[in-house]
Amino acid sequence: MNRADYLAQDGLGLAELIRRRDVSLDEVLAAARDIIAATNPLINAIVDLLPAPTELSADPSADFYGVPFLLKDIGAALRGARTTGACRYLTQQPPVQVDDELTARFKRAGLCIFGKTNLPELGFNVTTEPDLYGPSRNPWNVARSTGGSSGGSAAAVAAGMVPLAHATDGAGSIRIPAAACGLVGIKPSRGALPQGPVHADIYAGLVSEGVVSRSVRDSAAALDAVYGADAGAPYGAPPPPAAGFLDALSRPGPRLRIGINHQHLDDVALSPEALLAVETAAKLLADLGHHVAPIALPIAEGDLHVPRCVYLAQVCAQAAADAVELGRLIGRAPAEDEMESINLAAAEAGQRMTAADYLASIRAGQIFARRMALLWDDIDVLLTPALAGPAPKLGAFPTDHDDVELHVARMLRFSPFTATYNVTGEPAITVPVLQSDEGLPVGIQLATSLGNDVALLCLAHEIESARPFAKSPLLRQLL
Repeated sequence: MNRADYLAQDGLGLAELIRRRDVSLDEVLAAARDIIAATNPLINAIVDLLPAPTELSADPSADFYGVPFLLKDIGAALRGARTTGACRYLTQQPPVQVDDELTARFKRAGLCIFGKTNLPELGFNVTTEPDLYGPSRNPWNVARSTGGSSGGSAAAVAAGMVPLAHATDGAGSIRIPAAACGLVGIKPSRGALPQGPVHADIYAGLVSEGVVSRSVRDSAAALDAVYGADAGAPYGAPPPPAAGFLDALSRPGPRLRIGINHQHLDDVALSPEALLAVETAAKLLADLGHHVAPIALPIAEGDLHVPRCVYLAQVCAQAAADAVELGRLIGRAPAEDEMESINLAAAEAGQRMTAADYLASIRAGQIFARRMALLWDDIDVLLTPALAGPAPKLGAFPTDHDDVELHVARMLRFSPFTATYNVTGEPAITVPVLQSDEGLPVGIQLATSLGNDVALLCLAHEIESARPFAKSPLLRQLL
């Protein structure tokens, strides 16, 4: 299997070639490693390439049998491997002794795990530029950010190393890098995917697991493979479609009521490209028979601050709790050079937070979610920009300071629409729609009611079919 043969397929396509014995497992993995050798020195997407892939014990009929796959180096723990979170302090932890349930499900789906991807330190940024590993670079333009926090995974997929990769999302960390790198990124409904057995409730329900991919059908099949709560989960998973997410793409879906809204805080500036992407998607969806019209949000103007405030409170509270837990595990607090200034400051801010302050943020988020849910009385899906603009230049989101509130404000000015759905728990997806004058991908976000993930995948599939997604220049150079 040569590079062109490998890059011509998405994950489901590679698995089908393996099942038909057109190619062998070894040939597919060799092609992936060849592309990694050619591209990773340039974009720094992978930070840990395993000497041997995980044992393939899945049934050959599994949807992704033999497909090369990468885990983000946070969440989805892999037995025998360290999880560093791109943080020097966490490298002092011993390797984990058990797979997370999500990792086990990835394996049962046939995915061949052989490496881990870069991220901002502890996932706390919308760009992937950790001090420990250095920056990941965007395959569309290596002077640009990949987004974050799942930026290493997005860069790897956009560069053609793997067709899909693990990602996590606490304020947009699946959708931001997917949009920055021209990929599909769905944050599933709260509770849809497992996070145990080691993890507790992560960020009070803000964090979801998932994947980034180059095709909607890979994202749908991945959701089929890993969907469902694990034992003891704090949230129940909404029921999936009876025949599965992938099957739903094969049938015409209902015509939907799609509302358009890009209301934002005064400190946000939307680029012309972000607005043009919404206009382009709205026209395309209307041409496909959907009812598309502007709609007002069922919240007060001041409520637009809530996602930013809730995320800030969770980051600081969780950092403080993690500092205590890690101190016990590692046996000491971090040295000053073992953690970036912004993460040390977040932990200190969390230590100063009162219980009343923390609970007030929880209540504010829950009230916000109840108000936002009224939107679904009038529409089925909401259309917004994915981001405020195309991928920024590297260095736009520094972490060598201690102003956590400023850092969060900078982050969510770039991604003003994503954190809303981490607070509400509702599903949201980003898909690429066009390219900027500089050739960078620009996407849109679609969101819907809790448990209606299938509607987003079907809409994304319609967009992809009508307007096929472009491949990054780096990937095209390999063909």
